[in-house]
Amino acid sequence: MAPQSAARALKKPLRLDDEVRFLRSWIETPLRMGAVMPSSKFLARAVARYVDTQSTAPVIELGPGTGAITDAMIAHGVAEKRLVLVEFDPGFCALLRERYPQATVIQGDAYNLDQTLAELDTPGSAMVSGLPIVTRPMPIRVKLMRDAFLKLEPGAPFIQFTYSVAPPIPKSQPGVVTKASERIWMNLPPARVWVYRKG
Repeated sequence: MAPQSAARALKKPLRLDDEVRFLRSWIETPLRMGAVMPSSKFLARAVARYVDTQSTAPVIELGPGTGAITDAMIAHGVAEKRLVLVEFDPGFCALLRERYPQATVIQGDAYNLDQTLAELDTPGSAMVSGLPIVTRPMPIRVKLMRDAFLKLEPGAPFIQFTYSVAPPIPKSQPGVVTKASERIWMNLPPARVWVYRKG
């Protein structure tokens, strides 16, 4: 292991620490967290596969939590400096800044992208959402997707994973092309990745 990699590995708490941190936040705010544990490596890899590694444009992640999907995107080949991590929880923000010093970490409301990403002047090549949007009314979910498209390059994906059997945003949205992954049974609970693109 290279010295830099070793130093980074030492900086990262054990996965168990992440799970304890995540569980504590879920107990305090269950509707905002949406899950009891961080995403599994199987789900995280499935999400990361939809992100273009060749682009130099930003990759925006909504609700990264402890960084399970962030890690998978970096392992997939996304440069850390491209990452814009939008997190509401100040404790998670501090953790993300420590773990990903080259990324841009923004503490803010992902459901108000116009304000939260006001200083982002380059359209993103992808937006990845770990938000528990199925706890929100459908008009808010659709608005989030539509607002995401305004912050993305033409045709760039809005990627949302969900534990729900039904799609988090209906597939029949006008002017939107939708596709989904196979159900990821190795995640607890099983999940599916949905990808929405403005047609």
